[in-house]
Amino acid sequence: MSLRGLLVTISMKIRARDSLTRYPLLATGYVSHMTLPNQITLGRILLIPIFVLLAVYYGHSVEAGEPEEKLRIAAIIVFLVAALSDGVDGWLARHFRLQSRLGAILDPIADKGLMLTAIITLSVSNWDRSLPLWFPVLVITRDIIILTGCALLRFLNGSLEIRPSSLGKISTFFQMFAIAVVLLQWRYYSIIVGIAGIVTLLSGIGYIIDGVRLLKLGGHDRPTSGDVMGNG
Repeated sequence: MSLRGLLVTISMKIRARDSLTRYPLLATGYVSHMTLPNQITLGRILLIPIFVLLAVYYGHSVEAGEPEEKLRIAAIIVFLVAALSDGVDGWLARHFRLQSRLGAILDPIADKGLMLTAIITLSVSNWDRSLPLWFPVLVITRDIIILTGCALLRFLNGSLEIRPSSLGKISTFFQMFAIAVVLLQWRYYSIIVGIAGIVTLLSGIGYIIDGVRLLKLGGHDRPTSGDVMGNG
């Protein structure tokens, strides 16, 4: 190798090392996971605060007695785009085999973040027709119970395969439906909200029953030998 070639090689290595120092994500390989589906998922996450601002400012306009319907329509459009993007990124990932670990993490965060944010925002904003406060409390409590149960089962059993139940999917549908009818300010929205609340409660009970069953299958409902000796 000539001296010039050696100097060029050394210069390239220095630049590469400097790039890794400035941009540590390059060293971890996360940039390679930034596929089109993941970019769409990130876009959905970025739409969440925009939806919140539009919904809150519309509530302020309602409270002031001068509802700005353009804000509500904009909030509907943003929420609709975010919701539809969930199907788009999933289809692209499956169709073009662009699944990644980053996408597996970001997608449920974006989905649940959009859902919970919309439910909370539409329950505390001053819309003429808004979600009752018990609704986000019920949804969040159910999710906390599910997450706690999953963590406990994973700790005790070492592994856990999570599959949404049919009732869980139905509750998700009615939660989205409840958000939609509130955004549209439908006169009979309380009927849909009530149904969504009942289905959410039943799905939570169903997950608890499934969790108890898995604990029994793992033998964690029986006393340990130390407990038996201690009780004796």
